[in-house]
Amino acid sequence: MTPQKEDYLKVIIELGGDKDLINNKLIGQALSVTAASVTEMSTKLLKDGYIIHVPYQGVQLSEKGLKVANQMIRKHRLWETFLANHLGFTWDEVHDLAEKLEHVSSNVLIDRLDEFLGFPTSDPHGGLIPDREGRTMDKDSLPLQELAEGDGFFILEVDDDAEFLKYLSEKNIRLDQYYRVDKMEAFEGPVYFRDEKGNEYQVSYKAAAKLLVEKQ
Repeated sequence: MTPQKEDYLKVIIELGGDKDLINNKLIGQALSVTAASVTEMSTKLLKDGYIIHVPYQGVQLSEKGLKVANQMIRKHRLWETFLANHLGFTWDEVHDLAEKLEHVSSNVLIDRLDEFLGFPTSDPHGGLIPDREGRTMDKDSLPLQELAEGDGFFILEVDDDAEFLKYLSEKNIRLDQYYRVDKMEAFEGPVYFRDEKGNEYQVSYKAAAKLLVEKQ
């Protein structure tokens, strides 16, 4: 299994390919590669039994592919947790480092890292960490943009993108902080909310879609 194949499988599951068919265009956009490259890799993954292909609709992970994809997510998120909690990296710095470490880490090493960290269930961005069997806890969440004015919420997970994480840090928006929606502008306008101390925040509609919250 090459790092490139591992990246494809991980992207497919992140796009929802554990349950739905994912088209080549979405995979190409996520990996910043050409359509021809996606087709070539999909052919290899299909031959190896890691994906299922439905003509003109897309691909979906097979049971074999799902196992590998979950293992890669587990490795990535455990490394992110270690880097943030024990080496002092900020949440916008850990992704690229974890991308490199996940491909050179054996399952034995990851199991020991998991134990060392105290078996965490989520990473610094709120992403759920699969256990060694690929299982995760259920999370009852929805995008912030789907709330209504007056709703209270906690942010459970944020999009794992360095620029977006810097954007949140500059606004001092963080996980597990209680907020309440003040105003939802019409026609995909900004979302306004405040914390318990009365501090006010504003994010764009697009940013709100990247914040998964638990409604209170």
